Amino acid sequence: MAGIYIHIPFCKQACSYCDFHFSTNLKSKPLLVEAIIKEIGFRYNYLKNNKIDSVYFGGGTPSLLNKMEFEAIFEALNRFFVFDSSAEITIETNPDDITKENLIIWKDLKINRLSIGLQSFNDEELKWMNRAHNAKQSINSVLLAQDIGFDNITIDLIYGSKFQDLITWEKTLEQAVNLKTQHISSYNLTIETKTALGVKNLKGKEPAINDDLSSNQFLLMTDFLKQSGFIHYEVSNFGKEGFFAKHNSNYWLQKEYLGIGPSAHSFNGSSRQWNIKNNNLYIKALEQNLNYFEKEELSVNDRFNEYILTRLRTIWGCNAEEIKLLFGDKFLEQFLKTVNQKRVNFIENNGIYTLTPQARLFADGLASDFFID
Repeated sequence: MAGIYIHIPFCKQACSYCDFHFSTNLKSKPLLVEAIIKEIGFRYNYLKNNKIDSVYFGGGTPSLLNKMEFEAIFEALNRFFVFDSSAEITIETNPDDITKENLIIWKDLKINRLSIGLQSFNDEELKWMNRAHNAKQSINSVLLAQDIGFDNITIDLIYGSKFQDLITWEKTLEQAVNLKTQHISSYNLTIETKTALGVKNLKGKEPAINDDLSSNQFLLMTDFLKQSGFIHYEVSNFGKEGFFAKHNSNYWLQKEYLGIGPSAHSFNGSSRQWNIKNNNLYIKALEQNLNYFEKEELSVNDRFNEYILTRLRTIWGCNAEEIKLLFGDKFLEQFLKTVNQKRVNFIENNGIYTLTPQARLFADGLASDFFID
């Protein structure tokens, strides 16, 4: 099984914190859809006839595509790929794009999972984030999607901003749980230098993130969502039983995936590729059959490091037998040596090593201690 990611790099407006690749100029959208369809035809052999069990429309804001644009992309996908009968088809969307008409279109297209970027239930905070929706739209968008029949919905939340303390964050979690979605993704706010928030921070107009408060909010969230029936299966992700994100889980389990669209990444087990991060250059390259991506062959050290980095973020953890099988005895010896040095951060069960809830706060930092240059 393999996955396909399709990057739709357009947004109505720029969120103050966002560092992803997107454009607020929608004039090139028809040409970019054409280029995406061409790339699908060029790249289908990348997955070596693997059956597809997930497609993820990310961005940007994929819900800005109209019915005809979606239909054209799906026609190309179905022409070149074979889909598993239980394939997960996800679209990222914002509350302001969720209308009855759009929901019916997406359902007719066999999209069966919605990722709704709520981010907050605080109108003042949403305005500060430069989001295009308000708190009422956040709630109503989920309820409307459920009324139309979507039963696999994930919502995004952000914690760590200057608008939140432990009390308000717990109220946010209560509101999220009351929406009865199957999945919640929650991310610690980060200040990226090239964003509007980053520029204001450098000028002293916005405070730095309070790391202690963010850590406490993370631990509160972990306990609260566990008590509410969610499984904390990855550092930033909580799902009800049977509703873990299939597409993102494939990333963390090192399964193959093809990335389509500007800035999209691909992985086939032995190498990584990433597309050019410029809409116009991407379109031009596909029109003129020019190269539009870079490629990196992964050494055994690279693959081991990525295994550690991704697995330590999950409940599946690092499996000693799997490490030996994939990388050999020397890598296993080095792994176990480092584990013993940091034993307080780990839970071991039948040779599978996972992080304690507290250690998940610095999972990526811990992973780097295992890296082999």
